[in-house]
Formats: sequence, C-alpha cells, structure tokens
Amino acid sequence: MPGGERKAYPLRVDPDLWSAVERCAAADLRSVNSQVECLLREALKARGVKLDPPVPVKRGRPKKED
Repeated sequence: MPGGERKAYPLRVDPDLWSAVERCAAADLRSVNSQVECLLREALKARGVKLDPPVPVKRGRPKKED
C-alpha cells in the first residue's frame, strides 16, 4: 500500500492457533499483529509470490532542526 498505510482486517482464528501465534510472537519479541504479517509473508514466499519489502515504520523522536 502506498505511503506505508495498513489495511485493517478482522480475523477469526481457532483459539489454539491464536495461542500458538502468541507464543511465537513472544519468542520473537514481536506483536501478534507483526507475527501474523511475518507468517503470511513467509507463506507467500514459499508459494513463489514476490512482494516488495515492507516499508519500515519510523520510530523515535524527530530530528532536531538547527
């Protein structure tokens, strides 16, 4: 999506699957949302679907102007 916009999507998931994703996210020090996105990218890559790399989110304070 242009400009780093994110698409919100409600997702119904089996509770056991959700627990497994939560554990993986905690082990990788990620949010569950980030983990789901990573797993989707890995699955698409395994199927041969090429995607542009994700746009990094700017973090921290803005640089001071002189």
